[in-house]
Amino acid sequence: MAVLTIPSADGKAHDLLALGALVTRLDPGIIPFAEANEYLLHVSGGEYNVATNLSTCFGLKTAIASAMVNYPIGRRVEYAVQKAGVTPYFKRFEHDGVRGPNMAIVWSDRGQGVRAPVVFYNRSNEAAQQLKPGSFDWDAIFKKGVRWFHSGGIFSALSPTTSELVIEAMRAAKKAGAIVSFDLNYRAKLWTIVAEEQGKSAAQASEEAAKTLRKIVSNVDVLVGNEEDLQKGLGLKGQDVEAKGELDPSAFFKMIENAVKDFPNIKAVATTMREVHSTNRHTWSAVLWLDGKTYQAPACELDVYDRVGGGDGFASGLFYGLMSGKQPQEALNLGWAHGALLTTTPGDTSMFNLEQVEAFAKGGSARIQR
Repeated sequence: MAVLTIPSADGKAHDLLALGALVTRLDPGIIPFAEANEYLLHVSGGEYNVATNLSTCFGLKTAIASAMVNYPIGRRVEYAVQKAGVTPYFKRFEHDGVRGPNMAIVWSDRGQGVRAPVVFYNRSNEAAQQLKPGSFDWDAIFKKGVRWFHSGGIFSALSPTTSELVIEAMRAAKKAGAIVSFDLNYRAKLWTIVAEEQGKSAAQASEEAAKTLRKIVSNVDVLVGNEEDLQKGLGLKGQDVEAKGELDPSAFFKMIENAVKDFPNIKAVATTMREVHSTNRHTWSAVLWLDGKTYQAPACELDVYDRVGGGDGFASGLFYGLMSGKQPQEALNLGWAHGALLTTTPGDTSMFNLEQVEAFAKGGSARIQR
């Protein structure tokens, strides 16, 4: 069995390079969309969130490869990237003043109590959809030194060319000796829309998604994804995720055995586990399979302010722990703690520092700090 061996930081320009779409998330808070008059704007993107968290909270050197549109909304996004200290590698597009191409909008309200959060998209004529193999000079980027490369399933689903670009980047990363990670983040509606544009049915879309994601995952060292991601994204067999409610790490670990049989290149698999009692009350835990051994984080009760970004918060904390040479259990607990903290603030990215994450990971409480 292959063992996860992470390159040292010596001489490396970037601890982590992420590839994904940058988006604006419009958040009306707890007000339903039809009644809202004001929205908060959060700069987001599953892959970008990981890069930002690792920079702002954990102090690592990170970068993002993405599409950028030269218009005011693009400039707003660029400001956020600069503020986060994330190095940009942008493929630039010009806006025609009418139709685009655009920076995508994700609409997401927080819900409240028995009312669930709602998420929908406006990704019409999105610049990131136009990214394709050849959009970036990977040899030049990786020549600077990259320890870890990360991408995800949402970006892969945007168009046939974005999934091809992910594979191109992963192969360049492997050639350069970097660890490759991927967050499955299976979103059926994204895969279905692209398939429908090609005249395919929903059933064909599901098959096409699994085929594409399996091709991507054959290049991956560290996989992030829950049971639903593994089943629907990779076509693995498991119990009914729609009917299951309880936190059940044993079922997840059984699925890992199947995943590793199909993908012997995988050295680590991790996911958060949550039991949703209401929009604002979750039981939260996480699990890690690493080099054939299993680990489980504690369970805690979360009072959730904004759940979006919690999974990316978990992934970034876990990656930090692994890159910092922590023991697997400690790395898992750091991811668990950071993801939990991130659900207590608005937006998708971290507002915390390493000291706060470490304190909670070691059993810190919510007592007032004076």
